[in-house]
Amino acid sequence: MTPDPTTAPEGPGGQPAGAAAAAEVRERSVGVASALGAYLIWGFLPLYFLLLVPTGPWEIVAWRILLAFVFCLILLTVTRAWPAFVRIVRQPRLLLLTAVAGVFIYVNWQVYILATLTGHVIETSLGYFINPIVTVLLGVLVLRERLRLTQWIAIGISVVAVGVIVVGYGAFPWVALTLAFSFGFYGLIKKQVGPRVDAVGGLTLESFWLVPVAIVQLIVVASTSGITMGSAGPLHTVLLSLAGIITAIPLLLFAAGARRVPLTVIGLLQFIAPVLQFIIGAWVLGEPMPLERWIGFGLVWVALIVLSVDSVLFSRRGRGVSDVAELT
Repeated sequence: MTPDPTTAPEGPGGQPAGAAAAAEVRERSVGVASALGAYLIWGFLPLYFLLLVPTGPWEIVAWRILLAFVFCLILLTVTRAWPAFVRIVRQPRLLLLTAVAGVFIYVNWQVYILATLTGHVIETSLGYFINPIVTVLLGVLVLRERLRLTQWIAIGISVVAVGVIVVGYGAFPWVALTLAFSFGFYGLIKKQVGPRVDAVGGLTLESFWLVPVAIVQLIVVASTSGITMGSAGPLHTVLLSLAGIITAIPLLLFAAGARRVPLTVIGLLQFIAPVLQFIIGAWVLGEPMPLERWIGFGLVWVALIVLSVDSVLFSRRGRGVSDVAELT
């Protein structure tokens, strides 16, 4: 007997349940692909920035800010998103939050490129390995969230890892910690802003606040070592001109992915970028990995495994409780 389509169960939005389920699967697939694309681009960024030599880190960041701002203005025009952008601009609190976010992302970009161009790619990967743990810690310190025992264990292991690197390797991992905390605070501010600021509008404002900094940096570079844009061959000029797109696209992909998939999936995918950076630093660029650094990284990886397993189990437990509630 053929079921009557007029009496088929409905899903969200009045769609038949089968169509709603298929749409949800498609949305999740798009989300996973978007987030995966973002982390793959971020993972290979060290190779892109090394291709920009002889351009120095201060000039690269300046072009990155200015060209990202121009690219965002084009996107706002093409997507006809100016009305939504104007609504954001009319809210002083959101303007202030985007300005603060711009400061943290600037620190992140500048330290990252300085480290990449001075042979510290492995330490940048350590920063992004530590970032999820820093994010959890900020949840406690700033948002007054309560941690589970396993989360505290992960944080404790990470602190020991940093101690091992400082004592054994003889150097404080300032690059890694600066990257971890700057991106952690950036994510915290983005969480405070929430859906009130879309990805393009947020990046446009963050870049706008940094435009004066970029102009000052270009003036300083021009008066010292000289601007390299257009002076190192056509291929170099094209690559440097792509800095804005290379900056904006992964951020937009990440925003698209974060809206469509659970945070646990994002949490697992985010390890792709530091793994790629670690491989590039250790095996492609041949940066040193003495025993002390291996031990420190190993402890961080153990902490991340503990954190990831806890996150997955907690998510499944939450879904189980939700299913029981629906049945009752």
